[in-house]
Amino acid sequence: MDRDSPSSLRLLLQVFLPFAFVYFVSYIVRGVNAVIFPYLERDVGVTAADLGLLTSAFFLFFAASQPLLGVALDRYGPRRLQAALMIVAALGSALFALATSLPQLVLARGLIGLGFAGGLMAAMKAITLWYPPRRWGLITGFHMMAGGAGSMAATLPVEWSLSVVSWQGLFFWLAGIALFGALLLHAVVPERASSSRGNLRDQFRITGAILTDSFYWRLQPLLCLQQLAFIGCITLWMGPWLRDVGGVTDKGARADILLYATAAMTVGFAVSGLIAEFLRHRGIGGFLSSNVASLMFALVTGWLAFLPPANPVLPWMLFGFLGAYPIQYYPVIMAGFPSDFAGRVSTSVNLLVFVVIFVGQWAMGKVVELWPPTATGYAPDGYTWAFGALFILQLAALAWALLSPGRPMARGPRAAAD
Repeated sequence: MDRDSPSSLRLLLQVFLPFAFVYFVSYIVRGVNAVIFPYLERDVGVTAADLGLLTSAFFLFFAASQPLLGVALDRYGPRRLQAALMIVAALGSALFALATSLPQLVLARGLIGLGFAGGLMAAMKAITLWYPPRRWGLITGFHMMAGGAGSMAATLPVEWSLSVVSWQGLFFWLAGIALFGALLLHAVVPERASSSRGNLRDQFRITGAILTDSFYWRLQPLLCLQQLAFIGCITLWMGPWLRDVGGVTDKGARADILLYATAAMTVGFAVSGLIAEFLRHRGIGGFLSSNVASLMFALVTGWLAFLPPANPVLPWMLFGFLGAYPIQYYPVIMAGFPSDFAGRVSTSVNLLVFVVIFVGQWAMGKVVELWPPTATGYAPDGYTWAFGALFILQLAALAWALLSPGRPMARGPRAAAD
């Protein structure tokens, strides 16, 4: 950065930490269903498929907002947009607390997803505005670490909070925290204008060009399936798996293992940025290192599917740690396009990722339900087929990423804007 750029400390306090706080809260809400699912089964009567639908509603609204969100981020900037969205998240959290039926829960969960739809994308746009490109991977990894900390808070701390307040009370608290996040963004983050130009029609034409770019489609299948396995299990299916396959029937013990896995994920997010920075200086790009991490993550998914261990702590900690690294695909994809398009690139990536997560989480619930339930929950065979499918699909997508001829082509979307 030039000599007039803000100091690193100022960037930390005024840019990084406010967006990191919002992302921290979003991961609490994403992962809370892995802890509160027994209460929802008891109080609302939801089934496995209902849990998948309910949890994935977050990602449906999240995905549906991405095209408009990308244009808005590039046109109006991340500060104002994310502050407004946090008010929507607060409304959704309050409605979730008041809900008494599955449709009401799904609607409220969807509004929460809409409110947090910019949690990563707004931060990545801010990173491209305030930090030099050589730091994008490093800062993205640290930002994701805030999300990992939120996932940790969604485990044992949430389980403890349910001994003090009801799950409804918990969501009222989350609504208040979301409002605080909106105030923090509005009051602390400085404005910096984006260089995006053109009318709205031209802005959406650029999004269309990104969505048809060959490099985008080289990485998207792998990123979608890897994130389905990672987010789908961390935010929901890990909890039921521990009960039904791992034999961890005590809620407190399940919360402990969830905490260990999300702690490993948090470390993985932080280490991913450091490793990417280290390897970049040695001529090894994020594409290669992310592919290696994706392969190792797929193998752990297969381990959980076909050879479930007697002690599930180690595989789930590896699952959390390795699943965090492929976030480095995001800077790789963004670097293949002009920086003016950062908001639309990141949201175009998220569009397909979260559509796949929405469909995939629901589909996993349907697969798990194909077998008669046991005395304690769902049949282990259902998890074998659901997790096994994720394992095989990830390997196929990795092969596609390695063999596809797609290359970064920054001229394509720029030409569309001319």
